Amino acid sequence: MNMSHPTWFDPAMPTRDACVLRHMLDRAAEEFPDRMLARFEDGTIWTYGDARRIARDTAAGLRALGVGRGDMVSVWLPNGIAAVRAWFGINYLGAVYAPINTAYRGRLLEHVLTNTGARVLIVHADLVPRLPDLGATQLVVSMGALDGDGTGLVDDAPLEPWDIQSVIYTSGTTGPSKGVLQTYVQSWTTGRCSYGYINQDDRMLVNLPLFHVGGTSSVHGVLAAGASFALFETFSTPRFWEDIRATGATTTCGLIGAMAEFLMKAPPRDDDAVNPLRMLTLAPVNRATMAFAKRFGFDWLTGFNMTEVSVPLVAPVNSTVEFGCGKPRTGIAARLVDANDLEVAPGAVGELILRSDLPWTMTPGYLNNPEATARAWRNGWFHTGDAFRQDADGNFYFVDRLKDTIRRRGENISSVEVEIEVASHPAILEAAAIGVPSPHGEEDILVAITLRPDMAVSPDDLIAFLRDRIAHFMVPRYVRQLDALPKTPTNKVQKAQLRTDGITPDAWDRERAGIIIRKDRFTPRETSHAAPTD
Repeated sequence: MNMSHPTWFDPAMPTRDACVLRHMLDRAAEEFPDRMLARFEDGTIWTYGDARRIARDTAAGLRALGVGRGDMVSVWLPNGIAAVRAWFGINYLGAVYAPINTAYRGRLLEHVLTNTGARVLIVHADLVPRLPDLGATQLVVSMGALDGDGTGLVDDAPLEPWDIQSVIYTSGTTGPSKGVLQTYVQSWTTGRCSYGYINQDDRMLVNLPLFHVGGTSSVHGVLAAGASFALFETFSTPRFWEDIRATGATTTCGLIGAMAEFLMKAPPRDDDAVNPLRMLTLAPVNRATMAFAKRFGFDWLTGFNMTEVSVPLVAPVNSTVEFGCGKPRTGIAARLVDANDLEVAPGAVGELILRSDLPWTMTPGYLNNPEATARAWRNGWFHTGDAFRQDADGNFYFVDRLKDTIRRRGENISSVEVEIEVASHPAILEAAAIGVPSPHGEEDILVAITLRPDMAVSPDDLIAFLRDRIAHFMVPRYVRQLDALPKTPTNKVQKAQLRTDGITPDAWDRERAGIIIRKDRFTPRETSHAAPTD
């Protein structure tokens, strides 16, 4: 197989001190306690010694609440000091970090809380009103409740690279969102493959949320390199370069999809290339993004990743293969297959399936969902659910999602989740949500509906109904009313037909109607010049 790999990545099993968060902090605090680790948005600085002390004190506080090794702890916080403190304290104790998207509400929020079964939930006070009945779950609203004496903390047996570090929720397409179990070595591998080029003198601007793998793997990559990070609550187009310059960031989590597009639209300045940024992840790679990188004077990487794996496809630095995702890195086997797991013909489109030579670098499964785990890992290969093609040189190209995930401004949205909430309106009989092309890149949401006999609902009333039930980024832009949804002979909705129809003349557009969706506080700001509106 035609392989590719970052020159900085060693595909052998790392030691505990190299990849397990507790042991990484212990080693760093012994070797370079005064080196800066974190700069927060309010100007607070943590050294590596500070981080270890704070993690130990927080771990002691969690232990006093009855949290033990292997226990799930849910965290519902925006990026900031409290979020990092909670994460580090949880993992230092050997418990499992289970963060929640700060935009969640309603059924989706309740599902995630139920799925983890966490006995402790650390939550920002402003998010408490959204919570359902938590039963016996302990609520930690003030971080003062986690103040413990780490000097007296007696560590359990060493943690291992294959122990579970976190559960990260990713949007499902055929049912409720699934909790992806991640090991320490998986997070380390993702961080090393993505950011192994950094060294102790580098600083990473982290502006992706710590409830997504993009945020957590970035911080893990910094820890592995003994470098530092500057943590901001959200990505902001207007202040991106200001943040880069002010923090001295030499890299960042990456510019994916619409993020790069919005930055490219900024008027050129004479000092565009006068900035400390030297390399970052860029996707997609095309003529426009390559010109953007040259304009601002940085090198780029690209590849493919998802929460369940660990950067299986990578491209060389400054690859000029347009829209390519690279090749399988060292230690990864990749195939493109049909519905029966048989390889497709060269050049044909097939589902990407993966295996790793190094154990535990892909998810061991989905939390409390053995059926989904079995489906994903059938025949001994992890099934990504994504369609790819491969050229004669071995380069992989992403084609489409096999299922119905909608990608909108950096968020993967389950069409099923949207449909459930739309169909809960009393007047609606059926609903089908699809992604349609957006002028910003990625997709906008179109929902096709049919009505119950003798009932009616206006599109703006439907949007008002949905606003308090789902996250702002899940609210459809387009509403199309049909007499009947197109169906297969087995009575399944033919979404392919709806996608072919696209944005029809009869589709109502809420942006044209002037309906603005306000973002909830602590919802990750979208990559738009028009913050804080949608």
